[in-house]
Amino acid sequence: MSGLKYKRALIKLSGEALAGDKKFGIDPETVSNICREIAEVLEMGLQVSLVIGGGNIFRGLSSSAKGMDRSSADYMGMLATVLNAVAVQDALEKLGHATRVLSAITMQEVCEPYVRRRAERHLEKGRVVICAAGTGNPYFTTDTAAALRGMELKCDVIIKATKVDGVYDKDPMQHDDAVMYRNLSYIDVLQKKLRVMDSTAISLCMENNVPIIVCNMYKGGIKRAVMGEDVGTIVQGG
Repeated sequence: MSGLKYKRALIKLSGEALAGDKKFGIDPETVSNICREIAEVLEMGLQVSLVIGGGNIFRGLSSSAKGMDRSSADYMGMLATVLNAVAVQDALEKLGHATRVLSAITMQEVCEPYVRRRAERHLEKGRVVICAAGTGNPYFTTDTAAALRGMELKCDVIIKATKVDGVYDKDPMQHDDAVMYRNLSYIDVLQKKLRVMDSTAISLCMENNVPIIVCNMYKGGIKRAVMGEDVGTIVQGG
């Protein structure tokens, strides 16, 4: 594990990232590119767990706002994350890395049920653990699922891999004068209502003192983050 600052990391990917330039669905080339970035840190010896959103296929909260029952919409969103998890599993295995998809909703023909001890054993054996179906409960986002799995699996850091370089004071895609934060405290994120992760996820990381690094999923951002380089935005401390 030469050069690594962390031994075990949870990487949170948005579902939208898997769609690439499309607005919907899964773009195989984009998934392959993302997985090549992840493969770099795997080859360095990092133990990796993944949580992937489902917004490229179905977003529960926005659908409930349009009249669908919130619980039903959230369960549909959870199923969307399983589709994404299987796509990422396929891409990583084509790169030669063993993976296991563990789902909070039992579907034994497709993936294993999520059991914390089983997930830890997979990580210890060098397998990538892809946690699917969120927490298995409605009203909880995949951000919260990422924080929860990060705590359960004793991850040293949570890396939120995005399309931008870090956390900004406003949307950098729409504002040329957006300023990127290099360091933030958990309280800063909550008080300024910055869109790092939702408040439940931030609070969970704060209570357990697990740092969150927000970085670009490309340009070697994930690799630089786990090596402890000054990349993206780090959220930690009071």
